[in-house]
Amino acid sequence: MALNETYTLSNDVRIPKLGLGTWFIDDDKSAEAVRAAISIGYRNIDTAQAYGNERGVGEGVRMSGVPREDLFVSTKLAAEIKDYDGAVAAIDGSLATLGLDYIDLMLIHSPQPWDDFRGGDYAEGNRAAWRALEEAYESGKVRSIGVSNFEEADLENILGSATVKPHVNQLLVHAGNTPAELIAYCGSNDILVEAYSPIAHGEILRNPDVQAIADRYGVTVPQLCIRYTVQLGTVSLPKTANPEHMRSNAEIDFSISEEDMAALRDLRAQDYGEHSVFPVYSGK
Repeated sequence: MALNETYTLSNDVRIPKLGLGTWFIDDDKSAEAVRAAISIGYRNIDTAQAYGNERGVGEGVRMSGVPREDLFVSTKLAAEIKDYDGAVAAIDGSLATLGLDYIDLMLIHSPQPWDDFRGGDYAEGNRAAWRALEEAYESGKVRSIGVSNFEEADLENILGSATVKPHVNQLLVHAGNTPAELIAYCGSNDILVEAYSPIAHGEILRNPDVQAIADRYGVTVPQLCIRYTVQLGTVSLPKTANPEHMRSNAEIDFSISEEDMAALRDLRAQDYGEHSVFPVYSGK
């Protein structure tokens, strides 16, 4: 079953291949969503300071009835934090807000603040924030560390001075938007890619070519899209607060043929509808 499958990070920490994304789940609803996901069998829960729901996510983890060591909880430094002291305080802030003794994975959410996404030069600030994450890792506050939305140049900036290489790069990856060269670059540096928004947004759910492939396997378009990202070798993080969708999203115990994987990899479908207002979907 997909929920039981894991990858092994470069530091030998195991991470489930399928997780629950919690973006857009309000704090007062996130505890119940997380509890529901864990009861269904999810063991990988992803949040962020920017989501504003760490408190509820942590409550859901603590109240799940599943031993903490059996769960994998990720969060992210706010993209605006580009200094050492701010990062140190934010790491401790996440631990306190989550109400957890440790975090399994903590990421820098973006190489640039959201209001200047793909804009100015924040190389020094990212190195400073990374140093704080390295220290948190060495002290045991976090079990693994990484980045999100980092392109090759952003990663090279970290790798040039890091004492701990990023274990993860969380990226926008879905059928219709497959950054194959960046995924390969991450792989060559032992950096596991996590795919957020694996079901994309907007029109992909009504894309006739994708629907035709899904029909051939007798699965839904979301199931096909999630399976696609797992077969790429990434962690898949579909977002939902709906338990029925959680169950359906985990029903991906089928294999996509090499021919269909190539078709999905070559697809260009980047209509994100109302989500296009967000920097990661803006086409920058």
